[in-house]
Amino acid sequence: MGCCVSTSSRSTCSSKSNGDMVSPSCLEIGFCGQKRTRRTFSDHVISLHHLPSLPSRIFTNGKSRGSCIFTQQGRKGINQDAMIVWEDFMSEDMIFCGVFDGHGPHGHLVARKVRDALPIKLLSFLHSCESKRNGSGKTCFKGNVKPDSGDSEQDCSTEDKLNSTWREAFMKAYKAMDKELRSHPNLDCFCSGSTAVTIVKQGSNLFMGYIGDSRAIMGSKDSNDSMVAIQLTVDLKPDLPREAERIKRCKGRVFALQDEPEVPRVWLPFDDAPGLAMARAFGDFCLKEYGVISIPEFSHRLLTDRDQFIVLASDGVWDVLSNEEVVEIVSSAPTRSSAARILVDSAAREWKLKYPTSKMDDCAVVCLFLDGKMDSESDYEEQGFSSATIQSNHSGNPIESDDGQKSEPSLQRNFTVRSSEENETNGAISVDAEDGTSSADDQNWSGLEGVTRVNSLVQLPRFSEERPNS
Repeated sequence: MGCCVSTSSRSTCSSKSNGDMVSPSCLEIGFCGQKRTRRTFSDHVISLHHLPSLPSRIFTNGKSRGSCIFTQQGRKGINQDAMIVWEDFMSEDMIFCGVFDGHGPHGHLVARKVRDALPIKLLSFLHSCESKRNGSGKTCFKGNVKPDSGDSEQDCSTEDKLNSTWREAFMKAYKAMDKELRSHPNLDCFCSGSTAVTIVKQGSNLFMGYIGDSRAIMGSKDSNDSMVAIQLTVDLKPDLPREAERIKRCKGRVFALQDEPEVPRVWLPFDDAPGLAMARAFGDFCLKEYGVISIPEFSHRLLTDRDQFIVLASDGVWDVLSNEEVVEIVSSAPTRSSAARILVDSAAREWKLKYPTSKMDDCAVVCLFLDGKMDSESDYEEQGFSSATIQSNHSGNPIESDDGQKSEPSLQRNFTVRSSEENETNGAISVDAEDGTSSADDQNWSGLEGVTRVNSLVQLPRFSEERPNS
């Protein structure tokens, strides 16, 4: 079992040039029989370097039309979490959200690479699939499948086709992403990797693909109009029966360390390393022959009027807060635009209370409000943000490049133990106000220092990519 191989398809659709405002893609799944002005995928997104200029895509702390996102660096070094909200993803009623939690020496670069490249691969494969179906004379799929329509057999068939298209696109996109990481010339993913939890909302349809232990939940109202938490994804840990069976069948080992019995890990057959705390991930090629895979779990859900919001977060949040607590925090936030930040602040406080001797993990949160509404700009500024937040690198977000050549923000800390008073006055991680940056080499990746439950890896293998003879 190893890295999957796939060939990305390219857009071949034609574009019109009448100057009308259009959504950033020609991928028109769900708009059958409607003539729309189209812009080709290749016209709109020429390369990864143009992504930051897309107005409907945010990846630093801030808000969009119907969401807010926030990340905070933990105590282990460089922030290895990444997040994204991309509105008008394929059409005006479509939005892509994702959270990616990196691990290993280059995990921060892997997470950012996946954040930038995976949505584009998904777009490409969706367009390719739709082009093939239209070319074969089959009807395309409507975006909103209603369960109570008149012809139930036809509706079922339509929903099956819709699921098939999206499942295939997610599978191929994840496969191509892992292939690209394996062959990347400047990014060593042998002992580094990333989780991914990604969703696409199109009308009342919610499509989800995920690997690793980042999680998505939904806040919904029950019959008594009380908020309830609904977990949308499964944490793909190595002790899940089917995951453990696959890993052991591939000669990998699964066990927990004696001083952290609640954290099952994946180990090489011939070395007590690396101790990966998840069963599926991008990268981590030292384990790809031993049962760790990058094939995503896929699911489709029909949203109802009772569904209020979706929260995507890295395990830095889920390690200390339950699903119910997260829903309570988000639903009771004074403003929607502050919900992600308040959730991260709450997680940071819980880390200090529950694990005072452990290094707090990085936290990343995406809050998507399903009615598409957000606060006014004045409410947003009252919560300590400004309109420039969306365009700026705020509160520790890296100034990034694909190969990691640009600089990283640094923590204001002297690598000594803080007093309790300092902990109270430094509730949030601060960035050097004068410089704001330091060399990435200066920020040693310290995730392997000590053994705590927050480390995704325990120890690097004592070999390179060469495997011993067995």
